[in-house]
Amino acid sequence: MKTKVYLAGGMNESNWQKKVIETINSENFVFYNPREHELTNSAEYTFWDLFYVKQSDILFAYMQNDNPSGIGLTLEVGYARALDKSIILIDERSKNDEIFANRFKIVRESSTIVFDNLEEGINFLKKIKNGIINV
Repeated sequence: MKTKVYLAGGMNESNWQKKVIETINSENFVFYNPREHELTNSAEYTFWDLFYVKQSDILFAYMQNDNPSGIGLTLEVGYARALDKSIILIDERSKNDEIFANRFKIVRESSTIVFDNLEEGINFLKKIKNGIINV
């Protein structure tokens, strides 16, 4: 059975989702990538996002340093938490923005595990892929 991973976070030009998928490159995972749905209507993409958060085993949430608000990610983390999903949070912004860090603390504390950079989060996902950690 494949582990299903929802990729939550910014949609900027970095296309970090592609990096995660290509780095993991595993038949053991199914990735739900909101960058690929191409929906522009907020009601439709919110439905899509929440539907696939519910389908997932893991929410892989990436708060990039340049994410302007993190509102969507916050919703997805909160919903995943309510559904008792495993949440891997990468929070690059809090270490550089004390005001943001104080407000984002609830999201960090709602997550199963938190890392400071994308590489650490990807390496943790590799451990799940390799069976070192079970979800």
